[in-house]
Amino acid sequence: MFDKVFLAHPHSLGEGYFEHQRAALDFAGDLIVAGFACAVHAVVPALFERTASQAIDRLHERMVTNRVSRSSKAIAENAGLSVG
Repeated sequence: MFDKVFLAHPHSLGEGYFEHQRAALDFAGDLIVAGFACAVHAVVPALFERTASQAIDRLHERMVTNRVSRSSKAIAENAGLSVG
């Protein structure tokens, strides 16, 4: 049960628990900043016109592109294949 709750997801991404925790907290911080920029933008539309959308683009790049390459590496390593 412990492994399923705390380790299965990070390991499926080729990460350890603390590595995944740090990445998730880093994403959370970026999302909080982007959310604040959206709230300010809602009140004063001339401010932070592209801040949130740029943050989302960066987060997508980090999450999807990097995760795909890490997941592929983890899958290969779990299968006993040599990866560079």
